[in-house]
Amino acid sequence: MRPKRLSLTQKIVRILLGVGLLIAAVFLFVQPVKADEIVHKFKNPSFSGVGQGAHYLTIENQEHARKKQIEDALEAARKAAEREEDNTTLAKFIRNLESRIYAQMAKQLVESMFSNDESVRFGSFTLEGNIVTYEVITNPDGSEFIRMTIVASDGTETVIEIPVGTGTFG
Repeated sequence: MRPKRLSLTQKIVRILLGVGLLIAAVFLFVQPVKADEIVHKFKNPSFSGVGQGAHYLTIENQEHARKKQIEDALEAARKAAEREEDNTTLAKFIRNLESRIYAQMAKQLVESMFSNDESVRFGSFTLEGNIVTYEVITNPDGSEFIRMTIVASDGTETVIEIPVGTGTFG
C-alpha cells in the first residue's frame, strides 16, 4: 500500500512546526555569544613604551657593569703580573742588595757625623734624585746639633735638626 498524500496545508503546518521547534531549540540550548575586540600588546618595552625608561636603564646598567668587570679583570691581571715580576729571584736579590747598600751608607754617614775624632762638619750627596745636605752647627752655649736638609726632586724641602751629645746610654 501506498502512503497517503499530505495536503498542502498539512505540509505547510509541518514545515512551520519544524522551523518553530528549530528556533526554540536554538534559543534554549545555545548560550549567548560574548566577544571583545582582539588587542595586540608588545611585551618588550622598546616597542610598547610602557616601562621604557627603566628598560633602558637596565640595559645601560648591564653594559656599565660588564665594562667595569672587564676593567677590574685587566687591573687584577696587571697587578698579578707586577707581583710576579717583584717575586722573581733577581728582583729579590736587587732589593736585598739595595737594602744592604743603603744600610752601609747610613752607617758611614752616622759615623762621620757623630764620631769624636775627625768628624765631618758638612757634606752633601744625591740619593735617587733627592739632594741631602748636612752640617754640624755649634750654638753660642757650646752645644752642637746637625742640620740635615733634604730637597726632594719636586722641590719640597725637609729640615731635620739632630742634637749631638745630649743623650746618654747606659
